[in-house]
This record gives sequence, structure tokens and C-alpha cells, in this order.
Amino acid sequence: MTARRTGRALLAGGLLLGTLLAAGCGVRPSAVITGRPAVSGPGQGVGLYLLAQGELVLVLRSATAEPAPAEPAPADSLALLAVGPEENERRQGLTSEVPAGLDPVTVTSAGDQSGGLTVRTTTAARALSVNAVNQIVCTVADAAAQTGFTSSSASVTIVGPDGARPPQRCPIS
Repeated sequence: MTARRTGRALLAGGLLLGTLLAAGCGVRPSAVITGRPAVSGPGQGVGLYLLAQGELVLVLRSATAEPAPAEPAPADSLALLAVGPEENERRQGLTSEVPAGLDPVTVTSAGDQSGGLTVRTTTAARALSVNAVNQIVCTVADAAAQTGFTSSSASVTIVGPDGARPPQRCPIS
């Protein structure tokens, strides 16, 4: 009789364990989530870093879009970033925390051996949100690398009338 009880207890325990394993970790099933097709070949256009649910994403704007030049200088790319997402980008849920008043800006070499860049703007640099700083840093570093000005891993210092932010590198490069 004891062997029978032990067998039933093991069977019941096994069924309970199997049920718990089948239940998973509480993640509910969902439909297949599809993304955009992968980029193939060389990218053509102006690379801007916008936000998708608070995360940085690279968006390539067509080189024929106004006012995008064929090979934009870093300052031109920042001017486009300051305009914000286009209508089709907004429909895709893309946003920006870069203030519209960021333009005009100048982008120059840091003037030392670091290979860094300095972005000078007429708006307050210290008041920029972390996301806005990351958007600016990634966009200017990417544009500078595309034009051969410096590498995409260059540090960027943002300077405004209220002072300078510490040099920073793009967090996703």
C-alpha cells in the first residue's frame, strides 16, 4: 500500500510540475511582431537619431528631401534634427526631444588631439534632456563620420550660453 501511495504522490507531483512548466513564466502569447525590412546596400541620405518609445533609433532621410543636401555637414544634419520628425515619422511613433530653437549651430573640431567635436548653439546646453543630448551627439558624430570629418565614435561637447556639457560619445555606436 505504501508503494502505491508513494507512486501516486510522485505522479501527482509530476503532473503539478508539468502543469507549472507548461504555464511558463507568465508571458502571454502574442501574434508575430514584424519589423521593418533590413537595410541593404549603402545607406543614402541624412542620418538622424530620433526616439521610438524613448529609445534612440537611426532614421535615414532621403537626400532629395528638402532641405537635405547630398552630403550634409554635421551642422546641416543638426538643423534637420531640430525641425523634428516628419509626418510619416510621427505616424510611425517617432519623436524628438531636441528643441526647435537649437538651430543655428556650428560644429568644429575640439582643437586638441582627442578627435572630438564641439557643437555650439545659441540655446541653453545644460537644460537639454538626456535624450536630446544623445540625439545631438549621435547625429553629429554620424554626420561627421559620413563626411570624413572624424570617426563615429568621436566625443561631442555641447556648448551653449549657459556653459558646456561634458564630452560624450554616442551610447549606441
